[in-house]
This record gives sequence, structure tokens and C-alpha cells, in this order.
Amino acid sequence: MPLTEMTKAALDAPLIRSNVKSRQQGGRGVFYIEGWHAIAEANRIFGFDGWSRETVEIKCVSEKEREIGAQKNPGWGVTYICRVRIEALGKVRDGCGSGHGIDRDLGQAHESAIKEAETDAMKRALMTFGNQFGLALYDKEQTNVENEAKVDWSIPFMADAKNTIKTFDDESLLRAWWASEGQKNARREAELSKAQVDELIADLGVRIKAIQAKVAA
Repeated sequence: MPLTEMTKAALDAPLIRSNVKSRQQGGRGVFYIEGWHAIAEANRIFGFDGWSRETVEIKCVSEKEREIGAQKNPGWGVTYICRVRIEALGKVRDGCGSGHGIDRDLGQAHESAIKEAETDAMKRALMTFGNQFGLALYDKEQTNVENEAKVDWSIPFMADAKNTIKTFDDESLLRAWWASEGQKNARREAELSKAQVDELIADLGVRIKAIQAKVAA
């Protein structure tokens, strides 16, 4: 999947504050995005078939009996470390993470630790792609975290549409692309102005004339 203007704008857009969670850890507040949200954003930005995730390595580094809760029930504490590889936009990124599981049942403790380690490693790998995956949270000032995303989606859409029009060498395919429901919906979602639509129609006309001239030659 190539890095289009729309994809770049999505990755560069500020992280919406409502997607940021916090917890206390080591006596201080820690900010993070949840694993399910990271996956949803990857599907949205890269496409469902535009990225992949692979658990490259996972290892149990600790398994100890321990007391659980105020009642000090007997149980287990388990820790795993993990490395996950993400492929997207023709790039490969690895992330390392850890996970901890505490449960009276040893199997449940292992399961919890494995899931947490894989999710942590996945988020760290995805983070390298941009703000939407938590990169903005590594800035203590959180300058790229905002209450609402402030992106004019019409600008990257126009650049992508203009480039796509230039790739067509068949008039019927070009007309079918422009008239398709997918393209109509995309233009509506980008909230194009009448002037922007007219500009694309003009580009469409120029390309059609070029195709016709090529065919006639």
C-alpha cells in the first residue's frame, strides 16, 4: 500500500483526547491508547488488508507462587516478554512489550500475561507510524493531542484524486471510476466545495482528451 496524501494526513492528524486513557503506575500518571483502538485505527488508516501483525518471539520470564488480594489467597504471578512485527505501507516495524498475569489458576495467569505482552508489543510497533497510534503521548507537553481532530480532509483527497486521474489510460474505466458509488461517497466524506469538484471535473476532461488523442494517433 503506497503512502497517499490521505494516509499521510490521517497519520499526522492530532490524537483525539477522548481516545487517550490513563492509569497510575509507580506513583505517577501514565497515558496510553487501548489495544482494540490501535487495531481499529490500523484498519481505518491502512485498510483491513493493508497491514499485518506477527508475533516474532514470546517468552515466559517469571512464574512464581504469590498471595492475591486482601485475603491473601494462594495464586500465581506470571510475566512474559514479547516482540511483535507490523508490516504496513511497505515498511516493517518491530515493537517489544511485557505482560503480567495474576490469578489463582496458573493457566489463567499465563493467558493474561501472554495477551498483555502481545498487545503491548503491537502498540509499540504501531506507535512508530504516527500520532494515531500513541506517538503523540511520548511528548510530555502532548502538543499533538487535541479535543477534536482539525484536518481539512479535502486537501489530501484532492491530491490523491488528481494523481489517480492521471493513471488511467482507458476512457471507459476512468468514467466508471468517477461515477462509482465508492468515489461518490469519498467525495462527500471529504466535504469538497463546488469549486474543488469543478476542478476535478476539469482534470477529468483533460485526461479524457489525452486518452482520445492517444487512441486516434
